[in-house]
Amino acid sequence: MDFRELSYVLAIAKYQNITKAAESLYISQPTLSKFLIALEENLGLKLFKRLGNKYVLTYAGERYVEHARQIQRVKTDLDMEMADILKRDAGVLNVAFAHMRCTYVLPGSLPKFREMYPNVKVNVFEGSSDENDRRILDGQADIAFYSAPSEGNPMIEYENIGPEELLICTARNHPAGRFSEHNPNGKYRILDPALLANELVILMHSSQRTRQITDAVFRERGIHYDNVLYTSNIPAIMELVSKGYGVSFIHETHLNHRSGDLPLDLYSFSGGRVVSDFVAAYRKGSYLPQYAKDYIEIIRELQQKNAGQ
Repeated sequence: MDFRELSYVLAIAKYQNITKAAESLYISQPTLSKFLIALEENLGLKLFKRLGNKYVLTYAGERYVEHARQIQRVKTDLDMEMADILKRDAGVLNVAFAHMRCTYVLPGSLPKFREMYPNVKVNVFEGSSDENDRRILDGQADIAFYSAPSEGNPMIEYENIGPEELLICTARNHPAGRFSEHNPNGKYRILDPALLANELVILMHSSQRTRQITDAVFRERGIHYDNVLYTSNIPAIMELVSKGYGVSFIHETHLNHRSGDLPLDLYSFSGGRVVSDFVAAYRKGSYLPQYAKDYIEIIRELQQKNAGQ
């Protein structure tokens, strides 16, 4: 077994097609076909079932691919650590964010990071928190930044960056505001979310961490809404709410970066503020070069600055 063999099998598993896999590897289709035939003969096992032009993993193939990914991750960690020892200011950093965070975190962090590490190439991935978890586990992303899940994945390490409050968001001077109360322990007045039962409630999709947090709060407090609109677009939610088209629940950090002076009223939850941790997530046990650790610190400083707005 060599690393070329691993990459060939992983490419076939990814594309489920010999031609596309060969193109991704920059080799010819006959070369890849001959390799797979020879490998399966050598193993005495079929790694793929042929369904027309589609190559589907057998059970043996699934086990092979799982271990191949582990071996590749170990090699990647080794390569990164050796490169870090040889030359600490060169490398590649793969980071993942939710779409909304990219709009303000990247401009706030990448220029400073480039000043510190001009020879480190940065690749950015965008997606939901669940998608970014998969990127971490697949080795596509070194670090992901998002709100911590209520139940963590045992294969992922979570490094706390700072707390974020989830706020109730309504149009300015919304009638529900008449029932808000003074908050002696925070900067926002408090509002009972049950008072919004007759409103159109705009929620994010279930793959987004904010939605997962709100769902947990609703279950815990026995809150249910019948009239719900779902969208993944947080800026659109802010715009709609500002025009009186529904109410929503958004993290304070996002609201601090809303475009323009949207006429919104913001409230803490009655019955106790809803606060979650913003974290840097990476595969447990993986090697993080110094430039990756420094990028986490840049994000931490940015988060602290945002919290003071």
